Amino acid sequence: MAVRRLADPAIQPKSFAFTVENLDWAKGEIAKYPEGKQASAVIALLWRAQEQAGGWLPQKAIEHVADLLAMPKIRALEVATFYTMFNLAPVGRFHVQLCGTTPCVLRGADKLIKLCHERIGEPLEVTDDGKLSWIEVECLGACVNGPVAQISSFNGTGPQVNYDYYEDLVPESFTRILDDLAAGNTVKPGPQVARQLSAPVGGPTTLTDAALYVRGNGEQPQQPALSDAAAKKAGEPANMREAAIPKPPAGDASTKRQS
Repeated sequence: MAVRRLADPAIQPKSFAFTVENLDWAKGEIAKYPEGKQASAVIALLWRAQEQAGGWLPQKAIEHVADLLAMPKIRALEVATFYTMFNLAPVGRFHVQLCGTTPCVLRGADKLIKLCHERIGEPLEVTDDGKLSWIEVECLGACVNGPVAQISSFNGTGPQVNYDYYEDLVPESFTRILDDLAAGNTVKPGPQVARQLSAPVGGPTTLTDAALYVRGNGEQPQQPALSDAAAKKAGEPANMREAAIPKPPAGDASTKRQS
C-alpha cells in the first residue's frame, strides 16, 4: 500500500480561504447536519477546496476546512490522506485517471498504462508544460466499455470543468485525445467507437422486428416513448386512482338478471 503524504513544503501556499461563493456553498452544506455533527461535511468541503485550488489539496486548504467545521486539524488530515480522490500534490490541467483493473486490462489497458509512462511520465508527475498528469485507479464502473479513463480538467486556479469518461480506448484513440487536450482542441467524451453509450457495438442484432412491439397491445401502434420530463410528471393520487367502485343500491334494476 502506497503511503500518501502532503506535498513538499516548498510548493505549499502560505494561505488558503474559500471564495465568497464557495464559502456560501460550504455554509449550506454544513447546515444540512444537526448541531454537533458538522464534521460530517468534511468530504464535501475538501472536494470543493480541491477544485478551488486547481485540482489538489494544499495543507492550508485542509486546515481551513477543519477550522470551518470546528474539528481537529488531524482529523481533516486523516480524511484527506486516506481517500485517493484527493490529490495531495499539484496535478496537470488535464488529470487522467486510467482504470487498471481486470476487465480493462483484458481489453488492453496495459498498453494505455505503458503509453502514459511514455507520453506523460510517472504517476502524478506533471508534464513540463503543466498540461497533463495521470494516475492508475481502480474500477471506474464502466467495465463493458473498457478500457476507460476519466479525465478531469482544471483551469489552474478555479473549479473543475468536467468529469468526463473516455471509453473503448485503444492506443491510437488515447494518443489522439491526449494530444488534442494538450493542444487545446475540443475532444469527444464517451465511447471512442461506433456504439451508443453501453449498447452493443454495431447496433442491435436481436428483437429488431417492429411487429414484436404491437402484439399483446390490441394490435395498436406502439406509443412514442415518454420524455424524461413527462415520465417524472406527477400522476393522479393513489387514493383517487385506486379508489373502490361503489356498489349500486340494493334493488337497483341494473343488479337484476335480465329475463
